[in-house]
Amino acid sequence: QVQLVESGGGLVQPGGSLRLSCAASGFRISSYAMGWYRQAPGKQREFVAAVASGFSTNGGRTNYADSVKGRFTISRDNAGNTVYLQMNSLKSEDTAVYYCNKFRYRDWTSSIDYWGQGTQVTVSS
Repeated sequence: QVQLVESGGGLVQPGGSLRLSCAASGFRISSYAMGWYRQAPGKQREFVAAVASGFSTNGGRTNYADSVKGRFTISRDNAGNTVYLQMNSLKSEDTAVYYCNKFRYRDWTSSIDYWGQGTQVTVSS
């Protein structure tokens, strides 16, 4: 049974940092692209970041939304079966529920087949 469990959210001041974790079970993350999305109140869920499988033609490359480039970093620990999202220089507009996701295949161009339950990130002074 596939499960994705996010953690690490919380309240942080503008300019601060947080690291989100996504612990996966029921499959090996090394074989799939993984990603993060977010949903702010009253808005649609939006793409944040993705990392391709090391076995893909993209060779484990990463992809980011323009709004987080240079501030957020997605990474994977294949041995620990965990995906991370390091978030630096946080802004109030980063406030949202953050969701971890698994893509159907090795690259992020494939569809998403599983979601985590989400973790709340609030950026406020």
